[in-house]
Amino acid sequence: MKKKWNKKRWMILLLAGMLILSGCSGSAENEQEQTKVPLGHEQQSKKPALPEKLEKNEAGIPVLNVYQTDEEETKEMDIETYLLGVLAGEMKNDWPLEALKAQAILARTFVLKFCTEKESKYESADISTDIEEAQAYDDTGINERIEQAVKETEGLVLSYGGELPYAWFHAHSGGTTALAREGLAYNKEEPGYTQITDGRESDQAPEEAREWRAVFTEKEVIAAAKKAGLNENIAQIDSIQTGKTGKSGRAETILINGYAVSAPELRIALGSSVMRSTLLSSLVKDDGKIIMEGKGYGHGVGMPQWGAYQMAQEGETAEEIVTYYFQNVTVEKLW
Repeated sequence: MKKKWNKKRWMILLLAGMLILSGCSGSAENEQEQTKVPLGHEQQSKKPALPEKLEKNEAGIPVLNVYQTDEEETKEMDIETYLLGVLAGEMKNDWPLEALKAQAILARTFVLKFCTEKESKYESADISTDIEEAQAYDDTGINERIEQAVKETEGLVLSYGGELPYAWFHAHSGGTTALAREGLAYNKEEPGYTQITDGRESDQAPEEAREWRAVFTEKEVIAAAKKAGLNENIAQIDSIQTGKTGKSGRAETILINGYAVSAPELRIALGSSVMRSTLLSSLVKDDGKIIMEGKGYGHGVGMPQWGAYQMAQEGETAEEIVTYYFQNVTVEKLW
């Protein structure tokens, strides 16, 4: 079923998948060839432009007006200071340093991409600590490890041929990462930097996320399907099954009484911490209940945080981590 795309729903979808730090372990064969650009390769290396609206301080670091939802006020801070709270909000502050550094590179890329393309919904702000708009933020979690990770990656971002990519990340891929069009219902041409690859997640990831199970009432699923864009008038669920699947095995659509609804959007409508992924292993109706089982936690696109954890434990660097999960990119220093 075709329907018009709602930009707000896609942003909420993207952010919800990014902001949950949990997961499971698993492995899968690479389904798409990886093409990495060597770091420091001058012919491929191009620095993205900074957002024109951002001014720099005396140290040459861009300055942000950040609306802080807990204090309900806008504060001015440079990007590196802002990233301290973001990193503490997005990843546990006792994790391996190189995993934290990889997250910092993605977080820095994210805020610059946001400021390049979007306007904050809060007046006079460049970005906010509202997780529905941007990244998680927790300045109470800042410690020496967080500070070191931000300091050692100062000014570093991902570059895709001189452009800032969408720095997607999630908690756990369930064993294999996804393309944006399947994991996020991304409605544009698939970016050249996304890929399907082995998630390489740590066995230390929480057991409950390795093979999750969720039970919903018919009423809950019908209401969520309507919220996700299903226009047909459905009074009860006679049948429910996976529809179209992507190359990673994730459901792109769910068929309810034969009508297709976006699986990523249904997940957000049902609750992304309940329907934890679209990598489904079972979907049935039983005794009036809808029972789902699946793997992973999050949308599956880009870097799985538990994969970054494992790669860091194995001695790989932050640059090696981010360029493993994103293809055709380089890490560039902008200041």
